[in-house]
Amino acid sequence: MIIFVTVLEIVAPVFLLALIGFSWVKLGFEYRVEFVTRLAMTLAVPCLIFTALMKTEINPSALTTLLIASIAAHAAIAAIGAIGFWALKMRQQTYLAPFTFGNTGNLGLPLALFAFGAEGLGYAMIVFAVSAIFSFTFGIWVVSGGGSLMKALKEPMVGATLLGTLFLWQGWRTPDFFTNTLDLIGQMAIPLMLITLGVAVARLKPGRIAQAFVLSFVKYLVCAGVALVIGLALGLSDVPLAVLILQTATPVAVTAYLLAEKYGGDSEAVAGLVVVSTLMSVAAIPLLLTFLL
Repeated sequence: MIIFVTVLEIVAPVFLLALIGFSWVKLGFEYRVEFVTRLAMTLAVPCLIFTALMKTEINPSALTTLLIASIAAHAAIAAIGAIGFWALKMRQQTYLAPFTFGNTGNLGLPLALFAFGAEGLGYAMIVFAVSAIFSFTFGIWVVSGGGSLMKALKEPMVGATLLGTLFLWQGWRTPDFFTNTLDLIGQMAIPLMLITLGVAVARLKPGRIAQAFVLSFVKYLVCAGVALVIGLALGLSDVPLAVLILQTATPVAVTAYLLAEKYGGDSEAVAGLVVVSTLMSVAAIPLLLTFLL
C-alpha cells in the first residue's frame, strides 16, 4: 500500500499536467505549440539542465559510466529495432526512430525528479542529452536520409549539458544572483513540457491503432530490458540504473511524429505510436516504478 501511494505521488503530477494541456485544446483555447516548444527547448530546458548539473552532488565518474551506458543502450535498441523491422519488412524510415527514442524530456525529466529527487534529475539530464544528440543525428538520418552532428551540437540543451558537466567536474559555481535567475527560468521547463505534451497528443490523428499497441508493448519490454542488462553489466548503482531504465522506457516522443511529418514518413502510423504508447505509460510507468523504487 505504501509503495502504491509513493508511485501515485510521483506519476499523478506528471499526468495531471499533461491532462491540463489535453483539456485546454479540447475546450477550444489557443495554444501555440511552436512558440512554447521553442521557449522551452531554447531557454528553459538549457537553464534547468545547467543548474541541475552544476548544483548536484553526483560523482563525475558515475556520470561518465551512465553516459557510456546510455550510448550503449540507445545503440543496442536501434540495432534490435533495425533487425526486427527488416525481418518483418516494415519501413525503417517510419518505425525505427520512434522505436529507439523515448520521451526523455517531457516525461523522463519530471519523472526522474519526482521519483529520485535532484540526484535523479542530474542523472536524467545525461540520458536526455544522449537521446537528443542521437535523435538529431541518427534519427534524422533514418527518417530523411541525412543527419548532421554539428546540428545536434548547436542545440542549446546539448551545450548546457556539456557546460553543466564541466562546472560539476571542476566544482565551479556561478554567482548567486545569476544562479537564482537561471533557477527561475529553469522552473518553467517541466510544466511547459508536460502541458505541451498533452496539447500535442490532443491534436494528433493516430492511425493503425492495433499495430501501434503491439509495437508499443514490445518497445517497453525491449527498452527496459536492454537498459537493465547494460546498466548491470557496467556496474551502475541503484539510482543511476533506475534512471537509465526509466528514461529509456519512456513512450514515443512527439518529435518522432514531427520528423515523420517533415521528412515524408508515415505520420499517421507514428502518431498512433505516440498516442498509444503515451496512454499505455499511464499503467506501464507506475508498474515500472514499483520495481525501481
